[in-house]
Amino acid sequence: MKKPMTNAIANEKKINTVRIGLVSISDRASSGIYEDLGIPALETWLKKALSSPFEIVSRLIADESELITQTLIELVDKERCDLVLTTGGTGPSRRDVTPEATLAAATREMPGFGEQMRQISLRFVPTAILSRQVGALREIEGHSALIINLPGQPKAIAETLEGLKDADGKVVTPGIFAAVPYCVDLMGGPYIETQESVVKAFRPKSALKPTI
Repeated sequence: MKKPMTNAIANEKKINTVRIGLVSISDRASSGIYEDLGIPALETWLKKALSSPFEIVSRLIADESELITQTLIELVDKERCDLVLTTGGTGPSRRDVTPEATLAAATREMPGFGEQMRQISLRFVPTAILSRQVGALREIEGHSALIINLPGQPKAIAETLEGLKDADGKVVTPGIFAAVPYCVDLMGGPYIETQESVVKAFRPKSALKPTI
């Protein structure tokens, strides 16, 4: 017979649960012209990659700058998300306004995320230099969140997050998610653990928690 969860264990599990906001930004998908693929791709990857508990709050919205900014603020300030991942709207067309809208909601930029995403994509297409993805922090009193703009295609989303490996499984180009758990640690968020076969979270030895 399964033992009931004690209040202490239940409270600890709740504290260690990371809240993740997923935002798919597309005029056509949000209006029902075609099915959104961004949020399902992100959900599938997170279920495969995370070994610690998490909750998802998702939004499907149009390419409208003010709406994007408001949505990001809502997910951080009201929904208390620790991590927000967006997909779509990062190219050079007039309707691609996700980076600007993200920075409008941010308190500090984290340029390394955008730099590494472009490095990964450049291994496949020279047009990766047209991508304008950004990473940023939104910090309010008592809470902080990391916001990252991801590509729009499911395959590119997975490659960007987990990186590239050779035939033997050795990491050739690190994915950006390897740095996400420690970033969330430094912001005072929950301790995120990953499935190392998908992506290995990097932390200095002094920041590692003992496994029980």
